[in-house]
Amino acid sequence: MKVHEYQAKKFFASYGLPVDRNIICRTPDEAVAAYKQLGVEKAVVKAQVHTGGRGKAGGVKLGSSEAEIRQHAEAILGMNIKGFIVDRVLVSEAVDIASEYYMSILVDRKSKCPMLMLSRAGGMDIEQVAKETPEKIEKIVIDPVVGMNDYLAREAAFKLFDNMAQVKQAVPVFKNIYKLFTEKDASLAEINPLVLLKDGTLKAIDAKMTFDDNALFRHPDVAELFEPTEEERKEREAKDKGFSYVNLGGSIGCMVNGAGLAMATMDMIKLYGGEPANFLDIGGSSNPEKIVEAMKLLLSDKHVKVVLINIFGGITRCDDVANGLLEAFKVIETDIPIVIRLTGTNEAEGRAILEGTHFTVGTSMADAGHKAVELSKKL
Repeated sequence: MKVHEYQAKKFFASYGLPVDRNIICRTPDEAVAAYKQLGVEKAVVKAQVHTGGRGKAGGVKLGSSEAEIRQHAEAILGMNIKGFIVDRVLVSEAVDIASEYYMSILVDRKSKCPMLMLSRAGGMDIEQVAKETPEKIEKIVIDPVVGMNDYLAREAAFKLFDNMAQVKQAVPVFKNIYKLFTEKDASLAEINPLVLLKDGTLKAIDAKMTFDDNALFRHPDVAELFEPTEEERKEREAKDKGFSYVNLGGSIGCMVNGAGLAMATMDMIKLYGGEPANFLDIGGSSNPEKIVEAMKLLLSDKHVKVVLINIFGGITRCDDVANGLLEAFKVIETDIPIVIRLTGTNEAEGRAILEGTHFTVGTSMADAGHKAVELSKKL
């Protein structure tokens, strides 16, 4: 789960991290009022959306008068940045920057531990730095048993700063952001840039956090900030109904029982030249009501041209699945072609039940995959 910059900054501030003064605004009038309230000569108007690249898209502007702040707010509010419409802006005090740095804590899958990532080349082009000059990125694996103690925080600080005054300022920054990261079950806590001001102090002028969805029940203060996209809303609803669902944007909707088989089905579709629309694991049930809900979920995706139902009958019997499908499609009205592959327990009986219906039955997984891809290319 992602939160906006201004929300992440509130978490940062509550854990003693040095953030800039800022006010969230939803109208140009509020932006002007915020500029007056900050009482600064220059302020930055920043779009608040759940994506990066705001600066390059024109979503971050510097203003030094009420007229400029209003102009920037009017231009940014309503802007489309990578598919996200800006409905609020953050008005922050502008600071005198001497240099910019990057720091983040994330979960490293290789070591299965939190990892601190640091760079002296912070700013908008950090992704390019990581791609073209990876040697400029420092990585420190944090033992979760030991945590971010003093010596590790000092080691990290010396990787960014040569001046002892900045090192002493940075140590509590690293310790506090790690404390925030662990106590709130975050999967990412990032400051880019962490800036050194011309007066020698450190300031976090940007903030980014994502949280582990599975731990939100422990953090109602985080969960209440959830602003799902349409696809995230679908995924949440699917989870509540007992499905595992991820939208992939293709044209062949997949309904499969079993995560491994679902992955293999998507690989097969790609191999045969098609594009899977989703990952959908409905589990072992042949309950018609569950199939109805799964089909509604698939058909709600306007990109789906064909549905491929791939069922392996282990404990679940294929004839029960076939009967369940027939019952389900008595209440589902669709013109979209349905391709079905049944194999396993009572597969012959299951296929016999589906004979003479409007379903396209595959004799094997490969046969069903080919048929689904061919149909998707015709429509």
